[in-house]
Amino acid sequence: MTDARRVIAALRRGEEPSAAELGWFAEGLADGSVSAAQGAAFAMGICLRGLSDPGRVALTLAMRDSGKVLDWDLDAPVVDKHSTGGLGDCVSLVLAPALAACGVYVPMISGRGLGHTGGTLDKLESIPGYKVAPDEARLRQIVSDVGCAIVGASADIAPADKRLYAIRDVTGTVESLDLITASILSKKLAAGLQALVLDVKTGSGAFMKTEEESRALAQALVATANAAGCPTTALITDMDQPLAPALGNALEVDASMQVLTGATRGPLFELTVALGAELLETVGIDDGARRLTEALESGAAAERFGRMVYELGGPLAFVEDWRRFLPESPVIREVPAPADGVVTAIDGEALGLSVVDLGGGRRVEEDEVDPAVGLDAVVRLGDRVATGQPLARVHAARAEQAEAASRAVTAAITLGDAAPAPRELVRGRVA
Repeated sequence: MTDARRVIAALRRGEEPSAAELGWFAEGLADGSVSAAQGAAFAMGICLRGLSDPGRVALTLAMRDSGKVLDWDLDAPVVDKHSTGGLGDCVSLVLAPALAACGVYVPMISGRGLGHTGGTLDKLESIPGYKVAPDEARLRQIVSDVGCAIVGASADIAPADKRLYAIRDVTGTVESLDLITASILSKKLAAGLQALVLDVKTGSGAFMKTEEESRALAQALVATANAAGCPTTALITDMDQPLAPALGNALEVDASMQVLTGATRGPLFELTVALGAELLETVGIDDGARRLTEALESGAAAERFGRMVYELGGPLAFVEDWRRFLPESPVIREVPAPADGVVTAIDGEALGLSVVDLGGGRRVEEDEVDPAVGLDAVVRLGDRVATGQPLARVHAARAEQAEAASRAVTAAITLGDAAPAPRELVRGRVA
């Protein structure tokens, strides 16, 4: 009979637990028979000693199998996308309905904001009435009828990960390649996917600041997902500046709607098409970029988004007049450039934390999120500004918050004499 102390002692000695032992430990995390202290020791052991590639796969599958694994009986492939987190990253809101319009099914299990980055569920909850936690029968019905549903993980999806993540968050063991990989993939694989694409961010607004760190994570994720039976590719994408010119929940919904309704294009459109084309190619659908572009330009993707919003409790006419439904902040102020110059650098993490300070994110789990606050009209690298021209607009609940955010934005944006070298949005691919 497996014992938690034996598994932990083996890790301490540098020995890798067997797949059976990892499975037992994951079940113990899920049902409470493994204590929080034992979970912390386990996490620290993996953080310090690491796992082999087969060990990482075994841990991922054990955490996936600690709860319910969905199985779909549909007439087309079931696919999804995961991002490692960034600023102005509202791709999910555009990509899921665009993919549905291309004939695949997207049960997108999403999360909330983490650190300085925004969360898809928080963004969608800025839409009045939108419910992110339907029961399984309702989820299946919406995915079957609409083609996509962006929701949160239910309590019985990868419960071992929920417990271990909470332990890692307070024990300094979050930054482990093995634990990050198992955490991300256990939830995605539990959704019963036939293909997955990963958006691994790199740069000042990402958790992984260097391209080397991002590539290592992408390789671990792709290798593990494929070994676990889910065909997966990853794109390494730039996060040295926000993807969309908006940061904040309702503001990012607005930015997404502008792309869905054809009002704007830009990097958000470009990355949506690139990620979606990867998924369609993986499941054998050719000419994915053209199909996705047509879905966005024709209004087919917007129509799917509107149906999804309505089926999950939101307004029926959301797509037709979305700004009427989204909350607005009482204080909106432009942030003036302190001098003439060209935008040469943007501290993405500082921008993200300024939105958290406005109330657009959480410092602790119990914090209430203000869906209306944030930044929009954020300048991009290479933009030339004159003194007094806006670097961004702050949306705040109170004047003093707007003033503090304005100072933070000014400090986060560096102006110089010469434009920086152009950055590719997609920096690499891992297949």
